[in-house]
Amino acid sequence: MVFGFYCSVAGRSEKLTSRRSIPYMRGMDVLSPPTGTLAPKSIVTGLKRGVRRHCPNCAEGHLFDGYLKVRPTCEVCGNDNGRYPADDGPAYFTIFVVGHLVVAPLLALSVIKAWSPFLLLAFALPIVAVAALALLPFIKGAWIGLLWAVGGGGPDTVAAPVEP
Repeated sequence: MVFGFYCSVAGRSEKLTSRRSIPYMRGMDVLSPPTGTLAPKSIVTGLKRGVRRHCPNCAEGHLFDGYLKVRPTCEVCGNDNGRYPADDGPAYFTIFVVGHLVVAPLLALSVIKAWSPFLLLAFALPIVAVAALALLPFIKGAWIGLLWAVGGGGPDTVAAPVEP
């Protein structure tokens, strides 16, 4: 069984075997909402805009309402930012980064052997908690920017498979 995806550009419907197969589509999002023109995309652009906590599509609108709540649509360009699933990925990467920046150096120091475990926990836990809470919005923004760049907009934005 062969699956194919179809996209419509300028009134023409063409079968896509991969995103790279149509030269004029390279770097363009075939699943973006119709906002006039398709924005050129790259992973670096998406990551930069996401880390700044701006809309990955226009880099002008705000990505979050408050601390971690994603705005459903951008107030500037109307991009549907609510379609990018940022469930567990940002938390995993935050734990990964904090573990390497805080816990690994702490384990390498000889202080760990000299201090009592209770004193060490009283010192390390607040640092880990503050670092994780401080990094989480930036990593979540980068995650959404990455999903924007690669076109990962959840199950409702994927084109339906077509039988030949």
